[in-house]
Amino acid sequence: MLSSVDPRPGKRLVFCVALAASLAAAGCTLPRQAPAQTVGNAPSPVFAAVATPTPPPAPPVRDAVALLLEHADRVRGLQGGELAQEIARLNEASAPADQLRLAMALSQTRQLYDLVRAQELLQRVLANQTEEARELHVLARLLGARYAEQRRLEDQLDRQNQQVRELQRRLGDTQDKLDALKEIERSLTSRPPAAPASAPNSRARPPAP
Repeated sequence: MLSSVDPRPGKRLVFCVALAASLAAAGCTLPRQAPAQTVGNAPSPVFAAVATPTPPPAPPVRDAVALLLEHADRVRGLQGGELAQEIARLNEASAPADQLRLAMALSQTRQLYDLVRAQELLQRVLANQTEEARELHVLARLLGARYAEQRRLEDQLDRQNQQVRELQRRLGDTQDKLDALKEIERSLTSRPPAAPASAPNSRARPPAP
């Protein structure tokens, strides 16, 4: 092929230009290949998740019990008027949790009548078979055992106080009797001695003439 080319410089230049033009035209007509797609790198389709509204979950049982224990710790520090106001606020309680709160407040008055009423409220909760009440039965039984022991101690203390009052009454009566005896003794010692009686004459005087 090279031997057929004219060795003259002018013709070589024309041949090179023609060859370059033909190669450029051939390159423009070649179809452009699409880049190969790899299956592994293809992004997976993304679907938008539709959020469905859900109702708020019911509070766990331990939360209700924890709230009652916090109430018990709070009323333990109440005195006088504050405790009376708390009892008045819960006086018409009908929900099991509020009945337990009222029982806790009544147990802090240190009065036997209020303690008996607190035990009655616990019995109402234990007799209630609703779901809300059954979740509180364990706490109600624990409080019932505590209040029974508290009532036993307060009954014992009340009997002892009655015995002390009876003993004080008897000691007061005895002291009054001793004071009365001392007064009698003092009156006897302060009385002047009685004058001795004169002896009668052994001989009678003769009548005057």
